[in-house]
Amino acid sequence: MNTKNIMKFSGGLLLSVAFTSFTMAQDPTQKTTTTKTTTKTEVIQKTDGSYTVIEYPVGKEVTVELSPLSMAGAKGMARVMRMTDGTKVYVDLNGVSGDTKSFYAYAVDPSGMPTLLGPVTVENGLAKGEFTTPMNQFMLVLSPNEGLTAIDTSTPVVFRSAVPQGFAVVANRPSSAVATDEKQVANSAAVTSTYEVPLLGISTLEKGETEIRVKFSGELEGLKGKAYIDNSKVGVTKIKMRFDDMKQAPKQKRYVLWAVSPTKEYTKIGQIINSGTRQEAEIRGETALADFGLFVTVEDKDVLQPSGTVYAPFSVGSL
Repeated sequence: MNTKNIMKFSGGLLLSVAFTSFTMAQDPTQKTTTTKTTTKTEVIQKTDGSYTVIEYPVGKEVTVELSPLSMAGAKGMARVMRMTDGTKVYVDLNGVSGDTKSFYAYAVDPSGMPTLLGPVTVENGLAKGEFTTPMNQFMLVLSPNEGLTAIDTSTPVVFRSAVPQGFAVVANRPSSAVATDEKQVANSAAVTSTYEVPLLGISTLEKGETEIRVKFSGELEGLKGKAYIDNSKVGVTKIKMRFDDMKQAPKQKRYVLWAVSPTKEYTKIGQIINSGTRQEAEIRGETALADFGLFVTVEDKDVLQPSGTVYAPFSVGSL
């Protein structure tokens, strides 16, 4: 009996079909049964194609189609090359119409957290970009908006990566954010580690935006930071964190901004990855905490709770 297995990847459920044929042996009184099995494997993703996170293999260049979501006639492709020391992403767009002069490329991890890779400048309908990230599991999203902290149905997205043939979608990991009627507001989760961080006294701050400056020390000396706290809206505090002189800080690390409540519960506001090519970076987010402290940890991988070193907590009036 001769059995031949054929594996074909194209996207869907696992189907196994057995075809049985009968041939006559040399003895006309006997029948020989030959079974041929064809297996078809398909990837599983959301029915609307909005979740397309895959894991990129080491040492193999993967071509990814960037599907246009709101621009008829536009086309996009990305080449992703993961090495042992990081992942290179090359973005190529054409047929771009409208008045938008640039888009912002993001890598979105399995928890739904977008990380800004950088801008892609449009000229005569064409746009190209080259980026580096330490991430190995992500989908690509291009948006006209800078500073995205979440990807949902209300996020303006122009291109999103499709699932390449032969790749399976990585299982979604729920993030620590919960949706509200307007935007996402971070939710707190208790952790075992404790960071001694002073509270900012949000209720005592003047209504509107308050600037808090941070001067980092130790391994991050030379990195400059400013946070902008906006408490003008009841029940929600907006937070914007800007980093300057990123080239002075350790590269290929995640810089995560956290809020800590009076009861030592931690909220992940957002993160940036220092690729070594950007001078400035920004994190934007919101929290429903009535009062909180702010601090930044440096992490080697994506985390949902703080585990890295704190180099400087924030305090009102710090220089």
